[in-house]
Amino acid sequence: MLIGFIVAFALIALFAAGLVLCIRTYGHKKNYANENRAAGKAGIALMVVSAVLFAVLPMSIHTVDTGEVAVVKHLGDAKNVRAAGTHFDFWLTDVYQIYDAKVQNVDITTNTYSSDAQTMDVQMTIQYQIMSDRVIDIARQYGSLELLENRIKSISIEKAKAVLSSHKAMDIIADRAAMSPAVEKAIKDAIDENYFVDVTTVVITNIDFSEAFENAVEDKMIAEQKQLQAEYENRTKVAKAKADADARLIEAEAAAEANRLLEASLTEKILQQMYIEKWDGELPATVAGQDVMLMLPTADAVNEE
Repeated sequence: MLIGFIVAFALIALFAAGLVLCIRTYGHKKNYANENRAAGKAGIALMVVSAVLFAVLPMSIHTVDTGEVAVVKHLGDAKNVRAAGTHFDFWLTDVYQIYDAKVQNVDITTNTYSSDAQTMDVQMTIQYQIMSDRVIDIARQYGSLELLENRIKSISIEKAKAVLSSHKAMDIIADRAAMSPAVEKAIKDAIDENYFVDVTTVVITNIDFSEAFENAVEDKMIAEQKQLQAEYENRTKVAKAKADADARLIEAEAAAEANRLLEASLTEKILQQMYIEKWDGELPATVAGQDVMLMLPTADAVNEE
């Protein structure tokens, strides 16, 4: 486009120069009669040529930007393809139709049902890129990139519904990460090279179920969490009780073993020694013998006498 403006400006300048020559030559009678009439004819020729070129050149110079590809329609029929750069095609017979060859991003929102009849709103993003070498086929079959994109959207919605409707709602919620790859595969298999595009990415960005269903799922999850908490607390109590019982058993076994060892170690000599250590120096009131029992006076009785 810039080159066209430059050429147009140059032609206007040439036309103006020719006009100036004509004015100088034919604007005064004295100049008309002399040899300057040749300059006037040159000025007229310059004006005519610049006008013709102005009608042809500027609008026949076409620029295709990087990331674009153009289909040249000659008298309405798609004939040629132009890559990025500057090209010359006569504007009266050739029309440029520009196609964006960069990766296209399409956002799709639709609704569908799960296999157990739960409604859901689905949002997904599709990225695709046209095949630059097949752009003339796109022009002939679809006429524009917009119509092709509408067809891509329709197929994508159809395949996404087919995949999601084959799963139960709870399975979709539990394994949502696996839904995108499944939908992507279905869409890529459907939108093949016959559509003259390469589908690069399909991502499910969001799945929303009805409010009533999501509330029911939330209540179920809360109930399950409470049940798990109760089971955990019960297991904890059982484990603690078992640990306490085991501790008491170990303690009892240790005490019994200690008593057994003590009993085994108490010989008659040790018992006598323990008796002596415990004796407070007082004699017993009676001493038993084999045939008689001797009554010994106590210290209090001796004192009284």
